[in-house]
Amino acid sequence: MSKENGLASWQAIVSEKMPHLSKPQAVVLALWSFGMVMTQSCGLTTVASFIAGLQEKKENSVRQRLREWYMGADEKKGEERAEIDVNLCFSRLVFWVLSWWSSAEKRLAIAMDATSLGERFVVLVISIVCCGCAVPVAWVVVKAAEKGKWQPEWEGLFRQLQKTVPPDWLVIVLADRGLYADWLFRLIVDMHWHPFLRINKGGTFCKAGSSQFLPLTALLPATNHAWSGKGRCFKSNPLPCTLLACWNEEHTDPWLVVTDLEPNQADVFWYSMRCWIESGFKQSKRAGWQWQARVAQPHQHAQS
Repeated sequence: MSKENGLASWQAIVSEKMPHLSKPQAVVLALWSFGMVMTQSCGLTTVASFIAGLQEKKENSVRQRLREWYMGADEKKGEERAEIDVNLCFSRLVFWVLSWWSSAEKRLAIAMDATSLGERFVVLVISIVCCGCAVPVAWVVVKAAEKGKWQPEWEGLFRQLQKTVPPDWLVIVLADRGLYADWLFRLIVDMHWHPFLRINKGGTFCKAGSSQFLPLTALLPATNHAWSGKGRCFKSNPLPCTLLACWNEEHTDPWLVVTDLEPNQADVFWYSMRCWIESGFKQSKRAGWQWQARVAQPHQHAQS
């Protein structure tokens, strides 16, 4: 398939999967995404040059068209100015990804994480993990040095996704140690999804039927051990949960995961899927679209 035919096919797919977008919006989104994949860059000049050559159009005209796609309504020319609301795309992205699932498969793993762009921004991302990688389906950008917690932003993202997954699906939400919080655990449970949150090894755990809180490290005295059971985690602010624990010799620290699933319903090795989100970040950064370069040089962004 030629690049021209590939672009035309991709434009048709984007229009089908993003029906809330107007035709011009869907077309330019297809130009952007196709150009980024083909050039392995998210730079405006790089993508505009590629698309202009492909369509035999003037580079400045293509560049302006691409720029206006992400500009605010008050920054655009003309009377019928429309601004893209990226939040409206999140549910459509989920539906798109779930269309790859077989009708018999009703299990889904979602990973959440934060990735920094230089020292200017942090992107909070929720991704669907599959096939060793991750597809971002909801995100928000916050200032890196901004004071305050990220709880409102995470809550907003999850609430937007809550109605997109069929209620009879088993959904686990994976997060690394730096994002654990008791409010996050409760939020996921309230959504009828299942937290799968890794915690630090410095806490304590009280097994069901006992009143004694033991160090988490006592559950795994050495490598090549595993344990799972119900109880309460953290003595100062007890969390009723199931604890899944394992320590393989190839890992420096043990995996300690809290969930609301029964011990016989969950496997601690499901947590390995959280690492797939790192592959997703790799694709948007140094191994793919060179995302970090656009932020590292803010004064050159208009020419990049």
